[in-house]
Amino acid sequence: MSIALRGVGLAHANGTVALDGIDLTVAPGERVAIIGPSGAGKTTLLRLLATSLQPTRGELDLLQHNPWRLDTHQRQRLRARIGLIHQAPPLPPRQRVVTAVLAGRLGQWSLLRSLASLLYPLDSAGAKAALARLDLGDKLFERCDQLSGGQLQRVGIARVLYQAPELILADEPVSAMDPVLAGHTLAVLNREAADQGATLLASLHAVELALAHFPRVIGVREGRIAFDLPPEAIRPEQLDALYANEQLSAAPSPVAPPQPAHIPRC
Repeated sequence: MSIALRGVGLAHANGTVALDGIDLTVAPGERVAIIGPSGAGKTTLLRLLATSLQPTRGELDLLQHNPWRLDTHQRQRLRARIGLIHQAPPLPPRQRVVTAVLAGRLGQWSLLRSLASLLYPLDSAGAKAALARLDLGDKLFERCDQLSGGQLQRVGIARVLYQAPELILADEPVSAMDPVLAGHTLAVLNREAADQGATLLASLHAVELALAHFPRVIGVREGRIAFDLPPEAIRPEQLDALYANEQLSAAPSPVAPPQPAHIPRC
């Protein structure tokens, strides 16, 4: 298994329970969407899988390891096998796009090579190829502060594609994009994950994108798993219950994947 959680719970220092009794297994190469209302625990779950947070109870196996039974060096090597796509990528404003993408492999390179690449890009061709998959090949040498929010999100995705990790965790990766571009970008991310044999988990606020692009959808509410189903098996009443007291961001029925179209820049 890529991921196995057994009775995992996480409580913050102030006593707030963020995750409560999570049981979850994800096989290598699976592609899973996580949906749910704001504050349901989606981001906390991804941060736990990224080893940024330690569970307060239960057992976690990640890529055949319990990260919290490893020493610091071993845990760092495990993290190099995980790619994290942020909703707002932490990219220095004055950094060049090529440098931002190449940073995806800093955890795999020696210290000397990493420092050299920060000063002078060592694999511009590889960075450009990753960007081209997301229609950003022409932005290779632009500064990050010259890009829109949607373009920055795609740079963050390109960085993880260049990293080629075994596990990809994406936290609202298309929230700054218009619906057509968001659908196109998720299609690219799914295709690249499948081609690389990587496991993909993505939290999404737009229900219709989750239903259209992922073969498995997990609903999370109040730190618990409400359902874990293929999209065609999810009933409208389950979505109504999942988003009770919150306005749905999308229609609660499966829709066909977006068809190829002219992709506007965002």
